[in-house]
Amino acid sequence: MPDGQAGGGTDGQLQPPVAERRPVIVERHGERVEDPYAWLRTRDDPAVRAYLEAENAYAEAVLAPTKPLQEQLYQEMLARIKQTDLSVPYLDRGFYYYTRTEEGKQYPIHCRKPGDLDAAEEVLLDLNRLAEGKSFMALGAFEVSDDGQLLAYSTDDTGYRDYRLQVKDLRTGTLLTLQVERSGSVAWAADSRTLFYTVEDEAKRPHRLFRHILGSEAHDLLYEEADEAFRVGVGRTRSGDYLVLYAGSHTTSDARFLPAGSPGEAWTLFAPRVHEREYDLDHWGDRWVLRINDAGRNFRVITVPVVDPRMEAATELLPHRDNVMIEAVDPFEGYLVVTERADGLPGLLLLGQDGGRHHVPFPEAVCEAYLGPNRQYRSSVVRYHYQSLVTPNSVFDYDTRARSTALLKQTEVLGGFDSTQYVSERLMATAPDGTLVPVSLVQRRDRPRDGRQPLYLTGYGSYGIPYPIGFSSTRLSLLDRGFAFAIAHIRGGGDLGKPWHDAGRMAEKQNTFTDFIAVAEHLVREGWTSADGLVIEGGSAGGLLMGAVVNRRPDLFGAVISLVPFVDVINTMSDASLPLTVGEYEEWGNPGVPEQYRWMRAYDPYLNLKAGSYPPMLVRTAFNDSQVMYWEPAKYVARLRTLKTDRNPLLLVTNMGAGHGGASGRYDKLRELALDYAFVLTTIAATARRTTG
Repeated sequence: MPDGQAGGGTDGQLQPPVAERRPVIVERHGERVEDPYAWLRTRDDPAVRAYLEAENAYAEAVLAPTKPLQEQLYQEMLARIKQTDLSVPYLDRGFYYYTRTEEGKQYPIHCRKPGDLDAAEEVLLDLNRLAEGKSFMALGAFEVSDDGQLLAYSTDDTGYRDYRLQVKDLRTGTLLTLQVERSGSVAWAADSRTLFYTVEDEAKRPHRLFRHILGSEAHDLLYEEADEAFRVGVGRTRSGDYLVLYAGSHTTSDARFLPAGSPGEAWTLFAPRVHEREYDLDHWGDRWVLRINDAGRNFRVITVPVVDPRMEAATELLPHRDNVMIEAVDPFEGYLVVTERADGLPGLLLLGQDGGRHHVPFPEAVCEAYLGPNRQYRSSVVRYHYQSLVTPNSVFDYDTRARSTALLKQTEVLGGFDSTQYVSERLMATAPDGTLVPVSLVQRRDRPRDGRQPLYLTGYGSYGIPYPIGFSSTRLSLLDRGFAFAIAHIRGGGDLGKPWHDAGRMAEKQNTFTDFIAVAEHLVREGWTSADGLVIEGGSAGGLLMGAVVNRRPDLFGAVISLVPFVDVINTMSDASLPLTVGEYEEWGNPGVPEQYRWMRAYDPYLNLKAGSYPPMLVRTAFNDSQVMYWEPAKYVARLRTLKTDRNPLLLVTNMGAGHGGASGRYDKLRELALDYAFVLTTIAATARRTTG
């Protein structure tokens, strides 16, 4: 069989593609490692596309018997969605803004109404029209000028996250001549003529800030960040009175400000850059308000007078607390809303200028909550989103004076969904070092717990990002077939604050993997599932998690879904020209440093593959991914094929017209998920038949 082609074996079983070996020897710190598949990163090599397409054809052939199930899953997931729907409008400078969807259309339509909701609709941006003739469409920036007449927006039509900035005249519907490639964040000055925007370098790092006055030819470079670990972004304060320019790495940040009414003036540095000190800056009346980690990793809240913007003049409003992570601070006239996370669970704390404080009440302890669009600075009402594993996304307005909550909309789940038929729980698993790892779990109330039922376990555990405890109507297709669904809130994420992140990065990264394995073992030991019935799933850095835990315990999992997995860690982190690499030395380490190389060498999924039996695996990637390049999962699968001694399926599916998040259209996304679920259901069913047979 020629390399890169799939075919039938002598026993009639489909045979997977065989990637050509072109060995390259890499020597690092005295270790010589052969990489036979390094050539797969040569995007323009016709053999690369041929191999990926051969893998796609093989996966399609293997999954052909599941086509009816895929269609059934797609139709039932689609039937739960209200296809023609409307978001809750929000008021901003005299206009009510909202998005709506129409049945049969892949993308949202961005609209507004002047004055009141009975006024005539004005369509600002119809992504469906922009996507005509394209396989991918994503919206980046979306900023309306203060006078409401101009829209600055950016779009990506490849999936590589190369955004093109344009400006639309909302009075005429025409586009201005301005086009900026590789654009990042965008902010208007108060004059509605001056636009500030950032652009990316070749490594996709936002590094420059420009000022452009509409109608002029000039694009003035105002700031360039020389440190490759830092990225820049620009925005307006919630009051609208100032522009803020941020520069930050994973551990350090600083900020500059400029009066929004004086766009021609020079930017003022608020506080100088101090190693491993991070702060966010916003404007609050006669004060600046900061979220800052100078007194502890979980941040505190301070204010500084606008007339005397020195750290020495700071007043502390909320101290650092070891068990509470301050995630964000949003100023309103007269009060602040502090988004917190305590013991892995979110909270919204209101701090009044008079010193009063109270929390917004939530009906469930295990939930997710975050602020919605609150464009009115002078408002006593706070809009927030709330959901849980059993409660669909709900939009609330909270009256800070009356301390009352009004439900504006809950996402409708069609088809007779009854939340009382499902139950969520919070479990604790014990890691090898004695650390308790939280687990969020949901299942049908009538599901037996006899150790034989399947369970779908997911996790992430990187960058200090908490795993959201959110609702999914598509997940019902698993729950209603007897699955439980669980989230492992492992170290490396931000579920229990910055110390939780620190305990799962750099030299401590192994904790992320041992935590996940401990959770899996706990679920099996306590009768929630069996090893044969345990499906694990993770994406991006969560895909690294999948590769690392499968290398350690291939016997513990019944099936694996690995989405755009970061599995070629050392090779990627050794290439400073790739997007994200230099900035992420603070997350993973730098392989050029011997000690840090040893950290990564111990868990790198690609380099630690070895001969043996592996569980059934579905690996997804995308040809235009700019965050985890397609060749990482391609190399991983190619090498694993030469080492696995079992006959379990190993499938590589590449979306040739998308990026890191997969398909961009909502129907296309459902198709991808239906395939994933069909793989899971048929794999687990086949395992159960073998076990009972």
